[in-house]
Amino acid sequence: MANNRYHVAVVGATGAVGEQMIKTLIERDFPISKLTLLSSARSAGKTVQFKGETITVHEAKPESFEGVDIALFSAGGSVSKQLAPEAVKRGAIVVDNTSAFRMDPDVPLVVPEVNEEDLQKHQGIIANPNCSTIQMVVALEPIRQKFGLNRVIVSTYQAVSGAGNQAVQELYSQTKDVLDNKEAQAKILPVKNDKKHYQIAFNAIPQIDVFQDNGFTFEEMKMINETKKIMHMPELKVAATCVRIPVASGHSESVYFEVETDHVSTLEIRNLLSTAPGIVLEDNPSEQIYPLATNAVGQRDVFVGRIRKDLDEKNGFHMWVVSDNLLKGAAWNSVQIAESLIRLGLLNK
Repeated sequence: MANNRYHVAVVGATGAVGEQMIKTLIERDFPISKLTLLSSARSAGKTVQFKGETITVHEAKPESFEGVDIALFSAGGSVSKQLAPEAVKRGAIVVDNTSAFRMDPDVPLVVPEVNEEDLQKHQGIIANPNCSTIQMVVALEPIRQKFGLNRVIVSTYQAVSGAGNQAVQELYSQTKDVLDNKEAQAKILPVKNDKKHYQIAFNAIPQIDVFQDNGFTFEEMKMINETKKIMHMPELKVAATCVRIPVASGHSESVYFEVETDHVSTLEIRNLLSTAPGIVLEDNPSEQIYPLATNAVGQRDVFVGRIRKDLDEKNGFHMWVVSDNLLKGAAWNSVQIAESLIRLGLLNK
């Protein structure tokens, strides 16, 4: 990295992803000259430890971004829509972890292992894809590059932390209530502001985000549209079913995909993924070795296993993909984008 040091702002610093962003900046020894931590008025005044320094969290306002070089946003789409352009106006480059700008044609949607070169086209804002999309495209991209890709069908088993810290607390309290033979109280999942709420403890909820007119949820449409955009493949056939399960952290996905090339073997795909960037291959069924959410938590990689050929479709394959949704799915991918900007000379002062 360059010798430059940068004024970094984290927006949503007290949330689940914001906390991971700060932790990741420390772990990566990101070249920071000053760290500004921002949040809603409700969380302002809290303090955070950063490399032995106590930093007070301030309310995010347009003027908060004076002098900031890079701003990592994870405070909800409405905050990003309001404040990201204000940060850019003041000279900051924004990496936004919400869905606010993901499908904007002028905003690059980036997973560094897949489409780092799209960063060259940024106009101040770069979008971080949805957590469930990120881990899937990291696993699919090496396959797409070598063998082509026609179709993807994914079913997700998503952790509760994707819905925030309060949802995790609800999972824990409901689990305790059920074990104590009490009635579980549901106030957050599947969607906090939707009409009904369901128990997540000992349950699987086939709804993440709100339903669209086509019967898919917004989360499912995010996976579909973002995958096509990241891979520059508007013609790619993608379908998704997204399910919330009672796991605190770590998203798991069953991914079916069809390649364009004939006569591809499972071994070829295994060998390809074993050396692909950002991927750890865990695929030895005879020893019961396969990716587990419990092992992925706290790791920055995407874990892939259970790779097998479809029994009926000659170019069809199945695989199991697991990743820490707060790290690769959010905080690490954001910091990784910032590192790419420095390495590509796009953040030079």
